[in-house]
Amino acid sequence: MSLFGTGAMGQVVRSGVGRRRVQTVVIAVATMMAVASAVVAGSLMVAAAAPFDHAFGKQQGAHITAQFDPAKASAAQLAETGKLASVTASSGPYPSTAFRPVDQAGFQLPTLTLVGRSGPDGGVDHMDLKSGRWAQKPGEIVLAASFEGPAIEIGATLKASDTTSAPTLSIVGFAVSASKTADSWATPAQVDALASEGSPVTSQMLYRFDSASTKEEILADRKELAASMGSGALLGTQSWLDTKRAADQGAAATVPFVMAFGVLGIVMSVIIVSSVISGAVGTSLRRIGILKAIGFTPREVVRAYVAQALIPAGAGIALGVVLGNLLAVPLLSDTEAVYGTVSLSVAWWVDVTVPAAALVMVGLAALIPALRAGRLRTVEAIAVGRSPRTGRGQWAHRAMGRLPLPRPVTYGLATPFTHPVRTLAMLLAVAFGTVAATFAVGLTSSLTAVGTSQDPESRAAVTVTTTTLNNVAPPPPPPAGGSVASPPPVGGSVASTSEPKVADLAKVRSAIKSQAGTGSYYGKTQTEVAVAGISGSVQASLYQGDSRSGSYEMISGHWITSTRQVVVPTRFLERTSTKIGDTVRVTYEKETANLQIVGESFDTSGSELEIHADMANFASAVPSAFLVEVKSGLSADEYAQKVAAVVQPLGGDAMTNTSSRQEGVILIMSAMAVLLTLMLVSVAGLGVLNSVVLDTRERIHDLGVCKAIGMSPRQTMSLVLSSVTAIGVIGGLIGVPAGYALHSLVMPVMGRAVGTSLPSPVLDVYEPVQLLLLGLGGVVMAVLGALIPAGWAARARTATALRTE
Repeated sequence: MSLFGTGAMGQVVRSGVGRRRVQTVVIAVATMMAVASAVVAGSLMVAAAAPFDHAFGKQQGAHITAQFDPAKASAAQLAETGKLASVTASSGPYPSTAFRPVDQAGFQLPTLTLVGRSGPDGGVDHMDLKSGRWAQKPGEIVLAASFEGPAIEIGATLKASDTTSAPTLSIVGFAVSASKTADSWATPAQVDALASEGSPVTSQMLYRFDSASTKEEILADRKELAASMGSGALLGTQSWLDTKRAADQGAAATVPFVMAFGVLGIVMSVIIVSSVISGAVGTSLRRIGILKAIGFTPREVVRAYVAQALIPAGAGIALGVVLGNLLAVPLLSDTEAVYGTVSLSVAWWVDVTVPAAALVMVGLAALIPALRAGRLRTVEAIAVGRSPRTGRGQWAHRAMGRLPLPRPVTYGLATPFTHPVRTLAMLLAVAFGTVAATFAVGLTSSLTAVGTSQDPESRAAVTVTTTTLNNVAPPPPPPAGGSVASPPPVGGSVASTSEPKVADLAKVRSAIKSQAGTGSYYGKTQTEVAVAGISGSVQASLYQGDSRSGSYEMISGHWITSTRQVVVPTRFLERTSTKIGDTVRVTYEKETANLQIVGESFDTSGSELEIHADMANFASAVPSAFLVEVKSGLSADEYAQKVAAVVQPLGGDAMTNTSSRQEGVILIMSAMAVLLTLMLVSVAGLGVLNSVVLDTRERIHDLGVCKAIGMSPRQTMSLVLSSVTAIGVIGGLIGVPAGYALHSLVMPVMGRAVGTSLPSPVLDVYEPVQLLLLGLGGVVMAVLGALIPAGWAARARTATALRTE
């Protein structure tokens, strides 16, 4: 309190804060919401770069990880590429291959990239050993830290493959490579020993360039590398930008919409604080005159009214910082990755900068009306404060009086014109609240559409598998710190200590076709393939039959309709520098097919590459499941039970599909959007409440006269509520289009943050009825804000109102 003075000054400030409880609550809640959303937005912006950039810089990460054919590029030739003009540092060549190990329980791990390095150090990709030591001899292996868990720990062993003669590898350490140059490391001799005909040894080179901050610069660097070697020597490259985007995408997708809410909150809080203080000055003219008469200087009056804003604002800011940190926790934990010693938390400077900036903005918002109070003349303030001002808005009363409406309603409709500045602030509060509600409805609808589009298999009523589900061993426990393992995907191979019985495909297909109630069906399997130019394996979904009912949403092009076609996600096109119409070579087991890219699918499942193609391209591929649509009116559960009774003796099984569940990050973003919207709408309602309270107090004498000549309590309420109805209508008409435009602006930015465009089903989510209801929401918001003061005015005694000045 010493900042604003002690003694008489402190008493004036405390009296103003305590006497105007509505004003105090409105300022506190408005600043709390603005600060909370700003803290979340700031922390996410920091998180979107901090863990990866810190670790990448510390480890001198590789801008490009390149794979070369050792038959066409010798070690000496590869070493010379490190002397290219644009290369600032290089490491390698390191022998590299791929293998699919089996753990001690007999479960197969995903295919791992294995690189032979004598140690974690190097001019590029100087890795951190999280635990254990480096591999020193054949039979030892170091895994990426993300694999560490109860079943995979130091001292545990892996078999190099599922064959009986596969060598055993002992895990001796876990390492962190920010560049993700490999999944595992061993001695160079061990890599040569594990290479096979299907996974030959390639040469890995790691490069840093003087210009590698954009996709175009990376493409230019890659072109320079390819030109420096013979034709066909460069097999594939990995860009650090793709690795960074995969690491950051959890936070990056959330930043745009939280920033949108943060901006709305900050602008609304400035408008409301300005309106509140302006209203306090306007309704306290006599009090200001008395303060000056007893010796307060203009500067002290200004300080007193700024203080009456800063004290509740300070409390709201403190609560906003706490709330912002609590809201940021689930979002940060969802995006946290294992980067050595780097962990995600709200940066200290965010907790300092945001409150300081908010305090300055509130102070400036309160300063203008406070200066007006300081400039008032003593006699004028006392005289004006004792008598109500007349004449303002008379034209509106005359105009509204001609409308065929009850007199209390026309009186209320004309009231906003008496205080145009206060009315404008109320209108903006309602408009911003409507913007937030419209944006939140569109955002949650889009997020729901995203979640649904990523699980097209759930659209089918029944899944019929070619193995009995109960025979399949459960999946291994997730890595430490990872999320709970989800059920294996349809067609996914889960290794087991006991081989499940595989059903006769022809008999399973015949059982489906002959079953009454079968509508349409298609076969599917998920497997790994090799794509020319891409190091490591690529996930492939192969389809048999008409699979359009299980297709992904398309950004461009079309879904597969015949053989020799392939559909790929956006990240595949970006990573391979291909486009729709190009041809890629795909190898499944020992079969190779040249497939034309015909569509770009909407896929946000992660950083791993995936393709979709017709199963007929590969003769050895067979469906591991059939997805069935049942005819209308039939129970999917009964259908599944009947099919299961037929196929279980054959070794298969059938089950009904449940609706897809939203991923954790989508649920968190939806919940946060709803919470922030409720806060904004509440603040807008409080802004209306404060303005109506001020209006009602100013007009209480007039209301007493109206009551004295026969106005009923119900008519009094209709008078007060009608005074905000037009404001609600106009606020809705402004807010709904603005919220629609904000959604159209923010959603594509969120998509680009995770490396994809968005299809129309995700963007076009508003229905005409929704927009109409959202527009009416502006009226509801204004009426609810005015309900309490309207009730107070209706209950006020006539004699009490007449005595009030």
